[in-house]
Amino acid sequence: MAATRRPGRNHLFVPGPTNIPDRVQRAMIVPSEDHRSVDFPTLTKPLFEETKAVFGSTEGTIFLFPASGTGIWESALTNTLHRGDKVLTSRFGQFSHLWIDMAQRLGLNVIVQEEEWGTGANPQRIEEALRADTNHEIKAVMTVHNETATGVTSDIGAVRKAIDAAGHPALLFVDGVSSIGSLPFYADEWKVDCAIAGSQKGLMLPAGLGVICVSQKALKAAESSSGPNDRLAHVYFDWADHQKQNGAGYFPYTPALPLLYGLREALACLREEGLENVYHRHAVLGEATRQAVAAWGLKTCAKEAKWNSDTVTAILVPEGVDAAAIIKHAFVRYNLALGAGLSQVAGKVFRIGHVGDLNELSLLGAIAGAEMAMLDNGVKVQPGSGVAAASSYLRENPLAKS
Repeated sequence: MAATRRPGRNHLFVPGPTNIPDRVQRAMIVPSEDHRSVDFPTLTKPLFEETKAVFGSTEGTIFLFPASGTGIWESALTNTLHRGDKVLTSRFGQFSHLWIDMAQRLGLNVIVQEEEWGTGANPQRIEEALRADTNHEIKAVMTVHNETATGVTSDIGAVRKAIDAAGHPALLFVDGVSSIGSLPFYADEWKVDCAIAGSQKGLMLPAGLGVICVSQKALKAAESSSGPNDRLAHVYFDWADHQKQNGAGYFPYTPALPLLYGLREALACLREEGLENVYHRHAVLGEATRQAVAAWGLKTCAKEAKWNSDTVTAILVPEGVDAAAIIKHAFVRYNLALGAGLSQVAGKVFRIGHVGDLNELSLLGAIAGAEMAMLDNGVKVQPGSGVAAASSYLRENPLAKS
């Protein structure tokens, strides 16, 4: 008789959603309650302040929406811009592409700088475009910090320097959905006007809570966009509605209550580990994964080391091999969830997510499973080579800095 149950647990190594710590899961098991009660602000008011830390901000304003990161993309655009406004952005992966598509569908005039997939935003080209915009018609620069489709991280600090060098007043919007809470992020230092996060990645929660950290400059832009008919329509994502209620600890509509309790516990996890240790841990796990890829004799999608992401590695399979078959086999045979290739890299890569709540042994399980799935599908790698390379690196590089 065929088995109807898989023993053990599913090994989740996509670049989001990520594994949820047991203590965070327990924190979300709460009864329904009145979100208008006098006690409710004791939960919510600290969240608006404590969440700033993962953005690297003390000056920003936090808004919490029952939404995914895609909703927060829309929040940033619709609160600050008008129909026909020019925005400048780089396209180098599926998620930068989708944000461009949204901006165009909302009625914005999107200037797209095409970059090779496997690379990221080009600060020099951004500076050149802004210098050429002498009338300051470009109202915002949109950048994806960490492109999970290709395993690429862009240098947001360099993008900020490019904007400043051009002497341009454009707002800076950054998609940090797969970086915030895992990779170094400094919203205040980089003068990010809208920093966008989702709950299901570095924040180690289920999907469904969208978070944005908004600068004072962006709030002023939102105020100036509130009158004319060419303003981008927004109701659900209106910051002004939240500002009226958040100060007292409430929301303009029903919040995602269990996720708020989960966020409180997830922030405690990050605080107890220490953000610098969190960033270091992801850097070590990312490099260990790349050591395994090199030992297999394969390459990552990232074209140069400077683009390497420490939250996800996209691995190019040999010519003639279907990466989708490896992913399916890993799931069916070994109960291992690997990330699929998207759009231009569909069937060409599989992705190992190393983001969120994981340690050395967690990662080695994913590397071993990926290795077995490749061998089963005819990829000629030396059995045990990836695990050996990764484990050697991990033994020499502790996850905690202190």
